[in-house]
Amino acid sequence: MAAEILFVDDNKLVLQALSDLLRSHGIAPLAASDAEEALELFKKHEIAVVVSDNQMPGMSGLEFLRELRNVSPDTVKVLISSHVDLPTALAAINSSEVYRCMMKPWKDEEIVEVVQEGLRRYRTIHDIRREDEAVLRSLAQTIELKDPSTKGHCDRVAVYALLVAEAMGIAKEMQRQIKYGSWLHDCGKIGVSEFILNGPGKLSEDEFETMKMHTDWGVDVAEKADLSQVARNIIHYHHEKYDGSGYPCGLMGEEIPIEARIVSVADVYDALTSDRSYRKAYTFEKARQMVREMAGTALDPAVVEVFLAVVPDGPLPSSEEFPECDSHRAGGKKPLNLVLPAATC
Repeated sequence: MAAEILFVDDNKLVLQALSDLLRSHGIAPLAASDAEEALELFKKHEIAVVVSDNQMPGMSGLEFLRELRNVSPDTVKVLISSHVDLPTALAAINSSEVYRCMMKPWKDEEIVEVVQEGLRRYRTIHDIRREDEAVLRSLAQTIELKDPSTKGHCDRVAVYALLVAEAMGIAKEMQRQIKYGSWLHDCGKIGVSEFILNGPGKLSEDEFETMKMHTDWGVDVAEKADLSQVARNIIHYHHEKYDGSGYPCGLMGEEIPIEARIVSVADVYDALTSDRSYRKAYTFEKARQMVREMAGTALDPAVVEVFLAVVPDGPLPSSEEFPECDSHRAGGKKPLNLVLPAATC
């Protein structure tokens, strides 16, 4: 049974307009006039995305979407209303009760984009649950399509991270989860507009705040998909900085899980050595110098030291080709047979 889209609104003209809009894009949505009718539909249909009004007879839209956390936790929930205050909306988004909050009157292209993003998010959660390496790597490559300048980024980050993890003697199972987390570290960007991802210049303050949310959106996907704690830590904390000035939690030093500290170095280095829409790539030599200068501020100095010692300037193997047998362990170090606990904001 294919996952479906559901619109909930007590105004029949609104339901008709939204339904016609999606049909014009090849999608036939379901419709309900109140929360009670919508909940009945969940008993008979697999619903990927629900777009609900807030002020309705009986249960409000926010109350309905909160109820869905128990009824259908994977469903992507969107609130659309002319009667919701900003603090309430932000609180709902931050608590994962609502994926997006949109205001009436809406823009057709925004509705279509949010529904399509929601479908991608729903499918991503279900695909990740399979923990099939080919599927996970394909998902990472699909996410990169939203920002052409990052093509190959997730795979290179995984290779850099695995080289460092190998040299640090980290256990093989944890290395495998570091690989998955590296591939998917930017999976939250499925919720970021392509206008922001592909903009020609520096992000505005508001755009950067939206971009920063990709770590929270990403870990929400990872939790729903039941990824390991190691992979979740990478997705959530790879933008934390060693001096505490990063996001989303402002963790510092060893408060940041080691797997996230490793991927952070790999992520920064690959970004520096890749072309971006707003600048050309730095040379390997310059990038290594810049990474060295970030040690102790943005990056963990111990991880930087290992990174600079083991990462070559030249071509890299793909993460699929990276050796996974213990005989390849650098320096003959014994594995750290542990998985560190998750950090908390």
